Amino acid sequence: MSDETGTGTTAAPTTERRVRVVLVDDHRMFRTGVQAEIGRTDVTGVEVVGEAADVDQAVTVITATHPEVVLLDVHLPGGGGVEVLRRCTSLMTAPENPVRFLALSVSDAAEDVIGVIRGGARGYVTKTITGTDLVDSIFRVQEGDAVFSPRLAGFVLDAFASTDAPPVDEDLDRLTQREREVLRLIARGYAYKEIAKQLYISVKTVESHVSAVLRKLQLSNRHELTRWATARRLV
Repeated sequence: MSDETGTGTTAAPTTERRVRVVLVDDHRMFRTGVQAEIGRTDVTGVEVVGEAADVDQAVTVITATHPEVVLLDVHLPGGGGVEVLRRCTSLMTAPENPVRFLALSVSDAAEDVIGVIRGGARGYVTKTITGTDLVDSIFRVQEGDAVFSPRLAGFVLDAFASTDAPPVDEDLDRLTQREREVLRLIARGYAYKEIAKQLYISVKTVESHVSAVLRKLQLSNRHELTRWATARRLV
């Protein structure tokens, strides 16, 4: 497994510890690394029953295999982890054998953490986690616990304790991951050319994203957009 996920030796399970897992990440080499680290069922108790690289694949594989836990990357082609959660709501809320989601991402941005937790994920850990801790987190999520990398728990507590923020932000959930990135940079005062350079996209593409964000949020200009983002602490 890559350095991002750590190289700790996974702990041997008891015979009762078994969990079926789907890996969702758009980087094949990362999925291969995770599989090698945690997928030795006889040692870890984790059985990887499927993999997916984008939103559509994820929904198809999760529906077909009905795993107990999904390791979900936040940034995925097709709408991101939030879109996977939205389309799997019925599986998450099933009265028997619900599918539980654990976000596993390189991102430690507050908006990413809060977005997937609002979407229904049971926890969020970063890719610096060791194999041992990841296996432990998977089993804890399977059992219904909430699991977070230490620094990230504060984001969630602050978000849900805030009296001036709604418990669910349907407007923000409407945006794609790329639209959120553009929104955040616009709100920070970046010019279109600067955003294009930072995100490795064309100025025309930036303009298209800004237009889509304004339309979805029913805002008129970038000044209103900046106020909107600042009120939600996205800047």
